[in-house]
Amino acid sequence: MKKEIALQTLRIILAGLPFPNLQINNYSYIITYINKCLSHLYFSLCKDIFNHKNINCFSFFNNGNIFFMLNVYLDNYQSALKYLKNTKANLQNILIIASNFNIKDNIWNSLYPFYLIHSDFLFDIADSLGLKLFIPI
Repeated sequence: MKKEIALQTLRIILAGLPFPNLQINNYSYIITYINKCLSHLYFSLCKDIFNHKNINCFSFFNNGNIFFMLNVYLDNYQSALKYLKNTKANLQNILIIASNFNIKDNIWNSLYPFYLIHSDFLFDIADSLGLKLFIPI
Protein backbone atom coordinates (compact mmCIF):
# COMPACT_ATOMS: atom_id res chain seq x y z
CA MET A 1 0.00 0.00 0.00
CA LYS A 2 2.84 2.45 0.85
CA LYS A 3 4.56 1.81 -2.49
CA GLU A 4 1.29 2.40 -4.34
CA ILE A 5 0.75 5.72 -2.55
CA ALA A 6 4.32 6.80 -3.31
CA LEU A 7 3.86 5.99 -7.00
CA GLN A 8 0.58 7.88 -7.10
CA THR A 9 2.24 10.86 -5.46
CA LEU A 10 5.26 10.91 -7.74
CA ARG A 11 3.46 9.73 -10.89
CA ILE A 12 6.67 9.00 -12.71
CA ILE A 13 8.20 5.74 -13.85
CA LEU A 14 11.91 5.38 -14.49
CA ALA A 15 12.94 2.09 -16.02
CA GLY A 16 16.25 0.66 -17.13
CA LEU A 17 15.79 -1.78 -19.97
CA PRO A 18 18.88 -3.76 -21.00
CA PHE A 19 18.93 -5.28 -24.47
CA PRO A 20 21.65 -7.97 -24.28
CA ASN A 21 21.14 -9.22 -27.84
CA LEU A 22 21.91 -5.88 -29.50
CA GLN A 23 25.05 -6.02 -31.59
CA ILE A 24 25.32 -2.30 -32.31
CA ASN A 25 26.94 -0.38 -29.48
CA ASN A 26 25.54 3.07 -30.27
CA TYR A 27 22.05 2.53 -28.89
CA SER A 28 20.97 3.62 -25.46
CA TYR A 29 20.00 0.89 -23.04
CA ILE A 30 17.47 2.95 -21.13
CA ILE A 31 14.08 4.44 -21.57
CA THR A 32 12.31 6.94 -19.35
CA TYR A 33 8.57 7.09 -18.99
CA ILE A 34 6.91 10.20 -17.59
CA ASN A 35 3.27 10.05 -16.67
CA LYS A 36 1.13 12.22 -18.92
CA CYS A 37 -0.45 13.98 -15.92
CA LEU A 38 2.94 15.72 -15.50
CA SER A 39 2.97 17.13 -19.04
CA HIS A 40 2.26 20.62 -17.68
CA LEU A 41 5.81 20.60 -16.27
CA TYR A 42 7.23 20.54 -19.83
CA PHE A 43 9.83 17.79 -19.51
CA SER A 44 12.75 18.05 -21.88
CA LEU A 45 15.52 15.56 -22.69
CA CYS A 46 18.89 17.30 -22.21
CA LYS A 47 21.35 15.69 -24.61
CA ASP A 48 23.94 18.44 -24.29
CA ILE A 49 24.79 17.93 -20.59
CA PHE A 50 26.03 14.33 -20.44
CA ASN A 51 27.58 12.68 -23.48
CA HIS A 52 26.92 9.05 -22.59
CA LYS A 53 24.49 6.69 -24.27
CA ASN A 54 23.34 5.16 -20.98
CA ILE A 55 22.47 8.38 -19.18
CA ASN A 56 19.18 10.18 -19.74
CA CYS A 57 19.17 13.66 -18.26
CA PHE A 58 15.90 15.50 -18.42
CA SER A 59 14.65 18.75 -17.04
CA PHE A 60 11.33 20.26 -16.13
CA PHE A 61 10.08 23.64 -14.98
CA ASN A 62 8.07 24.20 -11.82
CA ASN A 63 7.26 27.58 -10.26
CA GLY A 64 9.83 29.31 -12.43
CA ASN A 65 12.66 26.94 -11.46
CA ILE A 66 14.35 24.29 -13.56
CA PHE A 67 14.94 20.83 -12.07
CA PHE A 68 16.88 17.85 -13.39
CA MET A 69 16.51 14.10 -13.12
CA LEU A 70 18.90 11.40 -14.28
CA ASN A 71 18.09 7.88 -15.35
CA VAL A 72 21.15 5.66 -15.65
CA TYR A 73 21.75 2.16 -16.97
CA LEU A 74 24.95 0.49 -15.82
CA ASP A 75 26.50 -2.17 -17.98
CA ASN A 76 28.90 -4.84 -16.72
CA TYR A 77 31.78 -2.35 -16.96
CA GLN A 78 30.02 0.37 -14.91
CA SER A 79 30.85 2.76 -17.76
CA ALA A 80 28.10 5.30 -16.97
CA LEU A 81 29.11 5.38 -13.31
CA LYS A 82 32.76 5.95 -14.24
CA TYR A 83 31.70 8.64 -16.72
CA LEU A 84 29.65 10.47 -14.07
CA LYS A 85 32.55 10.27 -11.61
CA ASN A 86 34.97 11.81 -14.11
CA THR A 87 32.61 14.44 -15.53
CA LYS A 88 32.13 17.77 -13.86
CA ALA A 89 28.64 19.03 -14.62
CA ASN A 90 27.61 22.33 -13.13
CA LEU A 91 24.06 21.27 -12.38
CA GLN A 92 22.00 22.43 -9.49
CA ASN A 93 18.55 21.20 -8.60
CA ILE A 94 19.10 17.54 -9.44
CA LEU A 95 16.28 15.78 -7.67
CA ILE A 96 17.02 12.12 -8.30
CA ILE A 97 19.28 9.63 -10.03
CA ALA A 98 17.35 6.46 -10.78
CA SER A 99 19.01 3.20 -11.70
CA ASN A 100 19.68 -0.38 -10.90
CA PHE A 101 23.33 0.31 -10.26
CA ASN A 102 24.38 -3.36 -10.52
CA ILE A 103 26.97 -2.91 -7.80
CA LYS A 104 27.42 -6.34 -6.33
CA ASP A 105 29.27 -5.95 -3.05
CA ASN A 106 28.71 -6.33 0.67
CA ILE A 107 27.44 -2.77 1.24
CA TRP A 108 24.30 -3.53 -0.76
CA ASN A 109 24.02 -7.26 -0.13
CA SER A 110 25.70 -9.09 2.75
CA LEU A 111 25.79 -12.28 0.66
CA TYR A 112 28.67 -10.81 -1.35
CA PRO A 113 31.94 -11.31 0.56
CA PHE A 114 33.79 -8.43 -1.07
CA TYR A 115 33.74 -4.67 -1.51
CA LEU A 116 34.01 -2.87 -4.87
CA ILE A 117 35.35 0.61 -5.62
CA HIS A 118 32.13 1.29 -7.60
CA SER A 119 30.29 1.88 -4.32
CA ASP A 120 32.74 4.67 -3.52
CA PHE A 121 32.12 6.14 -6.99
CA LEU A 122 28.38 6.16 -6.35
CA PHE A 123 28.79 7.83 -2.94
CA ASP A 124 31.13 10.46 -4.45
CA ILE A 125 28.75 11.21 -7.33
CA ALA A 126 25.73 11.53 -5.05
CA ASP A 127 27.66 13.78 -2.67
CA SER A 128 28.93 16.02 -5.48
CA LEU A 129 25.36 16.50 -6.71
CA GLY A 130 23.96 17.18 -3.25
CA LEU A 131 22.02 13.91 -3.19
CA LYS A 132 21.54 11.35 -0.48
CA LEU A 133 21.54 7.63 -1.19
CA PHE A 134 18.55 5.61 -0.11
CA ILE A 135 19.32 1.92 0.22
CA PRO A 136 16.37 -0.33 -0.68
CA ILE A 137 14.80 -2.32 2.08
